[in-house]
Amino acid sequence: MMTEGEFLAALRTLPLHPGSRDLRDDCALIEIGEETLVFNHDLMAEDTHFRREADLADVAWKLVALNLSDLASKGAKPIGILLGHALGGNDQRFVEGLREVLTTYDVPLMGGDTIAATGASTFSLTAIGRATSRPVPSRSAAVPGHSVFVTGTVGRAMLGFEGFDEHLEAFNRPRPRLEEGIALAPLVGGMMDVSDGLLLDVFRMAKASNTSIAIEASAVPVADPDRASECMRWGDDYELLFTLPSGAALPVAATMIGTVEERGRAPLLLDGNAVSDPEGLGYQHG
Repeated sequence: MMTEGEFLAALRTLPLHPGSRDLRDDCALIEIGEETLVFNHDLMAEDTHFRREADLADVAWKLVALNLSDLASKGAKPIGILLGHALGGNDQRFVEGLREVLTTYDVPLMGGDTIAATGASTFSLTAIGRATSRPVPSRSAAVPGHSVFVTGTVGRAMLGFEGFDEHLEAFNRPRPRLEEGIALAPLVGGMMDVSDGLLLDVFRMAKASNTSIAIEASAVPVADPDRASECMRWGDDYELLFTLPSGAALPVAATMIGTVEERGRAPLLLDGNAVSDPEGLGYQHG
């Protein structure tokens, strides 16, 4: 079986649309006249993204939210979603959760596909948005000299997964940073959402931008300071990671956690230590 990285490398040998960004970003772009449409597609699988006993209303919410989070990282305003649904679980609860999240974020359902399936449940969703700023932010646009920021607190989803009541919502029903993404889009260098672990996503941004990013662990806002390393690696946070020119006004609530440097010994410098291998920095499939 291929790893996620190996599979993506194989896909890059196929004919790619110019808006694919070489499959190195979270979304694809299509320009139509003066508009740029932003497309994202994500899946969730039982026992990987949610427990078998999970409330499918929460699963529906999270499925939409994690796709909207990718739109947020492009400063896009959602237009609608296309749903892929496998019947067989508590489908009515799924519909109820879908209604709640779509109503909360004023996002309409546009269509999709439904199948009957046996075995582990899998759901997929395509989110479509309209870019509010051009150029559309990218993970590959971090610039040496920029400061690095993250919204919110990382590690809350991990604690929610472990059953801590005050953090349950962070795992079950994350809140995509759509307003923050739109506010940041005209100003940022690089921007992406934090889905697979802060350290891994910092590594990915640095590598995509051909830079090094220096992070001070003590500056990172974590949900449990006694488990800071785990908080920075676990993922599922759906916060925004972004860079701004040094000294630029900050239009959203966020914490400065490091700086972008010329490419040096490794993509990630964690407390001054060079990290050249992403293994162990966060969650990777395969």
